[in-house]
Formats: sequence, C-alpha cells, structure tokens
Amino acid sequence: MRTAYSVETVRAAERELMARLPAGALMQRAAAGLAVACGELLGRVSGSRVTLLVGSGDNGGDALYAGARLARRGAGVVAVLLSPERAHAGGLAALRAAGGRVSDDARRDVAWADLVVDGIVGIGGKGGLRPAAAQLLDAVRESAIMVAVDLPSGVDADSGEVHGDAVRADATVTFGAYKPGLLIDPARERAGALRLVDIGLRPSADAEAEALQHADVAELLPRPAAESDKYRRGVVGVVAGSARYPGAAVLAVAGALRGGAGAVRYVGPAADAVLARFPETLVHAGPPDKAGRVQAWVIGPGIGDEAEALADVLAADVPVLVDADGLRFLTPERVRARTAGTLLTPHAGEAAALLGRGREEIEAARLRSARELAGRYGATVLLKGSTTLVAEATGPVRVNPTGTSWLATAGSGDVLSGVTGSLLATGLSPRDAGSVGAYLHGLAARRAAGPQGAPILATEVADHLGDAWRDVLD
Repeated sequence: MRTAYSVETVRAAERELMARLPAGALMQRAAAGLAVACGELLGRVSGSRVTLLVGSGDNGGDALYAGARLARRGAGVVAVLLSPERAHAGGLAALRAAGGRVSDDARRDVAWADLVVDGIVGIGGKGGLRPAAAQLLDAVRESAIMVAVDLPSGVDADSGEVHGDAVRADATVTFGAYKPGLLIDPARERAGALRLVDIGLRPSADAEAEALQHADVAELLPRPAAESDKYRRGVVGVVAGSARYPGAAVLAVAGALRGGAGAVRYVGPAADAVLARFPETLVHAGPPDKAGRVQAWVIGPGIGDEAEALADVLAADVPVLVDADGLRFLTPERVRARTAGTLLTPHAGEAAALLGRGREEIEAARLRSARELAGRYGATVLLKGSTTLVAEATGPVRVNPTGTSWLATAGSGDVLSGVTGSLLATGLSPRDAGSVGAYLHGLAARRAAGPQGAPILATEVADHLGDAWRDVLD
C-alpha cells in the first residue's frame, strides 16, 4: 500500500531523524537518490546536459548536491539560481567543486538541457509559481525530461490543489514518504511517474491518504468457503433503469454479477432487458421492500424521476449504495437517520449539486470536497473522476491508482455501482467495498482498452471484471 502523509507529519519525522544523524546526512541521502533517478532517466549521464532550477529551500539544496553527483559522472550541469542570495551554500560549493557552474543566461540554459531538475519550491510551498519561475518553464524543450524534487513546484502537498502556475513533471522523486498531492488530482497528473527514496523516515502519525495495491486488494476480495451457498455469499438488490434508460439496469446488474455476491435481485421496469442478457438474475416488479431479502442495495442508475423506491431502500437496515439519479433525491437528514452504512458515488457534477457549488470547484479541490460531502451526509463518499477518492469524514482517504481516461464513457459508472454494491453485500465495509470496486473497475477498463489505449464500451468493462479479479489474485 502506498501511504501519504501530511507536511506536518513529514516535517516532524524529519526533525526526529535529523536529531540522530550527522549534520547534512539527510540531505545527502535525498540527493543520492535523486541523482540515481536522474541518471536512469537520462540513460547515459556522461555528455548529457542538466539544468537545475534552484530555489531557496532544502529542495534547492537537494538539487544542487544531486547536480554535483551528476557532474562527477560527466554531465554538464548548470544551476539557475532563482534566489541567488538564499541558495544553499553547501550545495552550491559542492556543485562548483564537481565542475558544475551557475547560469548567467537562465532561458538559454533551460532551453539547452536534456534534463531539467525542479528544485524551486519544497513541500511547504503555497500558491502557484512566481512569474519569473513560470516564465522559465516556457523555455524547456519538449524533448527535455522534467524531474521534480519531492513534488512539482506550485502544487499543494497536502491537498493536491493547484492555485496558479505549476511544474508539469515527467517524474517526481519524493523522499521518505508520499505526500497526498502526489496521489490526488489535479496535482497528481503533474507529478508524472513517482519514485519514493527511502531516507529513513518513520512517520508516527496516521496517513492522510493511501492507495491500495494488488496485495491489499487480494486480502479484501471475498472468497466463498466450502459450505457457502448463493445466499451465504450475499445477495445484492439493484434498483436501476427505467423505460427511458433500460440499459442502466443491464449495466448495473452486469457489474453486480461480477462483484462477488452469490445472487442479484433486480427491481424495476427493465426486467425483460435484464433477463435477456442475464437469465441468472432474480427479478421483481417492486417495491424493493417486497422483493426478498438482500444484504445490500444499489439504487439510482437510470431511474430518472422515479424516486418512490428510494424511501424503501433507505429504510432497509442493510448497507446502501446511492448513485446517479438517486443522488438527486437525497438530503443529509435522510442519510444521517440510517443505522446501516451508506455509500454515495457521485461524479464531480453530482457532488457539486449536493454541496451547492460549481463543478469546477469540486474538480479543483477533490480531497476537500469528498471529505466535506462525507461529513455533511454522515456517509462514505466515492468521488469519481480522474483520481477516484473514497472518503469518510475522518481517517485516511483511499485513492484509486488503476483508473484510465478511457473510463469517461457512458454507462461505466453503472457498472461501478453494480460491482461495488455486490462487494457491500459480501460484507465489506462501504470504505473497503468502494476502494476494491474502484480498483477492479479500473483494471477491467485497462484490460478493455488494451496496452496502447482505445475507445471502450461500458459492457466491455463489465466483461473484463473477471480478468481483473484474476490479475489481482495471480
């Protein structure tokens, strides 16, 4: 599992470690890891051209010491000092001693580089880049490799928010621990490939964010025991579709059948379409409270204005996932009155409506928005998007690492609701069900899109969910 810690927690761990190490040892560890990563990205260090963008903080020192190491290996290294009077003195001396130089023409030396090291601002930086730094980025050649030190300058380390100009890196070398902004958009997509350098930090506080990996998901996936039958494995009820949107019912059921539950009950007007595709589905005309026992409900995909069933489902003493049209009829009071868990799965536009904000505000502050929504409704929130987040009012937010932009296709959210609701019915908590459902959904989409990426259909995502399970368990 990738775990990310707040700036305050990282700083405390650094102070504790520095108190036990010789002066400067921690920076040398970071610089060594940075230099190795830069060398690997260059392929051939000797004869390469490296430009360091050096700010006034420790990130600038890391860049200078790493530049000195690259210069000793034969690279031509030049440092652009954005605050010359505040540049790290020891790092600057080391660079000069290794044969590096200080730039006397910043734009020329940036445009000259094969690799540019962003050491402008550290993890404590707030707001976008200052104009002088932003203008230098315009001079970077398209073919040059941009490497960020710890995180791209101009992004917020704790939230992933970007306020103004910021570096767009090909790779980010981060030290000691991941920071939330490296995992959460809009900052994440500016970080490029991530590399964590172990410098000996041992954060003592809880993580702010975490991203599951295959091994974590494998531990959570439900598996039938020898004595299991379809009812013991869990039954998920699906209220979806309408005369206008029968496909939403088919897609939600498709996901639910591949989510680990033993049976799927469908309630709604699209029973014929569902049975034509999935004859194993148990169907009922409704209302939901007359359909038979379930261990979890999914409601909302494609139901249009048919909101009567929502009251039945919310009254049930089982976990409930509310998606799409079902979200339009929710109030915080209705959700908070429930005794069982509730999982809300909005995209940014739906979250904006629930919070009374503009969509662009949600997309710019995804972590803050997901937490606020979870707190207001007393629910777990799966905020879909470029990085899908699963958040509760407190505790680490889960960040899904498997998504792909090809999932921006009609009906993919219906499949996600189905598979996640099915996982709820197997007994997973809303947080775990949301995290595992999103993970499998993303893997299935990648399978469907192929290694080069290609347009996909939501039905193809559903069809590849079994492959996603096998990928995790292999």
